[in-house]
Amino acid sequence: MKDVGELLATYRKKAGFKQLQLAEELKKNGVEIGYRSISTWEKNVCEPSVTVFLNICKILKVPDVIEAYFGENTYNPMKNLNEDGRKKVMEYISLLEGYNNGKYLKEAPVAYEPLNASSQIIDFADKKTSFIRIYENRVSAGLGNFLENDTYEEVDRKEYNVPADADFGVRITGNSMQPRYINGQIVWVHHQETLEEGQIGIFELNGECFCKQLHYDDHQAQLISLNKEYAPRPVREGDTFRTFGRVLS
Repeated sequence: MKDVGELLATYRKKAGFKQLQLAEELKKNGVEIGYRSISTWEKNVCEPSVTVFLNICKILKVPDVIEAYFGENTYNPMKNLNEDGRKKVMEYISLLEGYNNGKYLKEAPVAYEPLNASSQIIDFADKKTSFIRIYENRVSAGLGNFLENDTYEEVDRKEYNVPADADFGVRITGNSMQPRYINGQIVWVHHQETLEEGQIGIFELNGECFCKQLHYDDHQAQLISLNKEYAPRPVREGDTFRTFGRVLS
């Protein structure tokens, strides 16, 4: 358990306030207190009222008053997380708030058909042949196992000006990758299971298929939209994640 004075002094300095500045902020919140009173509290000569104390905690942005005072809050769901864990929780909360307040657009989810024993093995056409497959299940929000089904068309490589290294094509859905890729556009993909930082690929994340840019933040993978109206999609521990290939076009 900390002294109230120690708590106030610690968070005031952390927030970059002088005692006079804190008194002015309290006045804006309807609390008429002189800066000498703050000095008295920090020296533990006396303590502020509950109302004043809570106003100070609000101004100084004390995240958990119980934990700050007692050293532990048994009711805090993040109490057993380390700093990295708490950071990830706060990042996720920030994403949810972004969706709720309209900062980010939502990409419509599409039902996922899990793989089973009858799923076909991907059979890419020989690059020496003149035809290549375009899979019909669209990506950005699409079936996670779109390469394991029979829904595709074969087109002439020369007619479609297909890159030499392409193994298959898919169609883009939505505007999350604008301005580079637009809705309905065919992108050509080289099949590979790993991508490097900054490369654009076709990914499955928890049953949804996306065309995104791969980014690593603190060793955590994220799928980034080129259209900044869409939030990043973090890949968390326990998620189902795989890479279908690298976008060439």
